[in-house]
Amino acid sequence: MLKEYIDDAWLPILRHNHLDSFDALWELDKDNWFEPPNYRRGGWSGVVRTSIALPDGQMAWVFVKRQENHFFRSWRNFFRPTATFEREFRNILNFRKLGVPTLEPVYYCQKTVDGKVRAIVVTRELTGYRPFDAECYRPIKQVDKGRRRQLVTTVARTLRGMHDARLQHNCLYLKHIFVKEGPGDAVDARLIDLEKAKWRPIRSIITTRDLYSLSRGADGWSRTDRLRFFLAYRDEARLGVESKKLLRAIVRRLIAKKRSF
Repeated sequence: MLKEYIDDAWLPILRHNHLDSFDALWELDKDNWFEPPNYRRGGWSGVVRTSIALPDGQMAWVFVKRQENHFFRSWRNFFRPTATFEREFRNILNFRKLGVPTLEPVYYCQKTVDGKVRAIVVTRELTGYRPFDAECYRPIKQVDKGRRRQLVTTVARTLRGMHDARLQHNCLYLKHIFVKEGPGDAVDARLIDLEKAKWRPIRSIITTRDLYSLSRGADGWSRTDRLRFFLAYRDEARLGVESKKLLRAIVRRLIAKKRSF
């Protein structure tokens, strides 16, 4: 069990703000919810957004996620209730270890208080980033074609890097991909909402599952966008035999899903 984690660089900052303890973070802006508590699985989970003073006098924004009696079970922890935040935080650390861009971890802790399992996750806000759907759902005439091409290509290569590490997001929608544009054509992409992410040994299963989920939510994409994305993901100038097989498998799942409604 991951009981407590404090990032080395953030420890003095949290101390400076008197936020280096579970209790202090649990009480922080307790009723000022950024996302109101979600009650399910016999417990609840909510998010607040707050600013923290940095040593240089500037401020940094962080998200403080709190939950109580919010568990997941698997064959590995069948007899030990484990907070869903533990799985999410472990995935954040693992993604970063494997070089897959995601959130910056600040703090994690799980405690049992009065018989209730509580967990806290603190991550730095992705300042300057925007959800990918806000970029690419716009009509193509409203977005410069060159910029749109760079956004789609960068996201495709980021997802390929995740899958190269045999990591499956398992809930991959455009809103879980954040992008930030820099000078020139520079674009950075980050993956969030890793609660259901997992390592899987078979690349084809990972790819089909994640790209199917992504395609389902990409209604605002043109055929050109979809082809450009897939070519960048496969690192090809033209679709090869294996790429066509993979694309057909994704399309079959999409058609089957539509028929089920």
